[in-house]
Amino acid sequence: MSVRIYVGNLPKDVERSALETVFADHAEEIVSVKLISDRKTGKCRGFGFVTVKTDEQADAIVEKFTGYAFEGEVIKIEKALPRSKGKSDEEGSGEVTAAPRRKAKGGGTNNRNTGKVFSSGGTDAAQPDPRWAQDLAKLKELLAAQQATPTP
Repeated sequence: MSVRIYVGNLPKDVERSALETVFADHAEEIVSVKLISDRKTGKCRGFGFVTVKTDEQADAIVEKFTGYAFEGEVIKIEKALPRSKGKSDEEGSGEVTAAPRRKAKGGGTNNRNTGKVFSSGGTDAAQPDPRWAQDLAKLKELLAAQQATPTP
């Protein structure tokens, strides 16, 4: 199974070949390199994806290139999040992307008052992002300790 890696904070004038040279040391592991471009201008939208063969290779590349300076900017690199279900895929099902797409301005619904009620327990409760779960647990402990101490 292939794994996609999100590469962000790229310059608008970057070429695909320039991004490929950054990952040249890992050429045998890389399946594809894709820059996301603006439909109107054809220029890079500031991010792209690198697809590798295994999860271990993805972890190694993310670790190696975290904080890497590319053309004067520090790139943001992380494993891409899975696409949400129900969305159409450009390249087939099971693909992943960086984040869900935003709705166009002036159209769609306002998400501020959706009427949804979230419970704090049970099986249908929203789960925290695993990348931030440890920090969330620490914050909960600090809050509980703060509430347990009487204030003068």
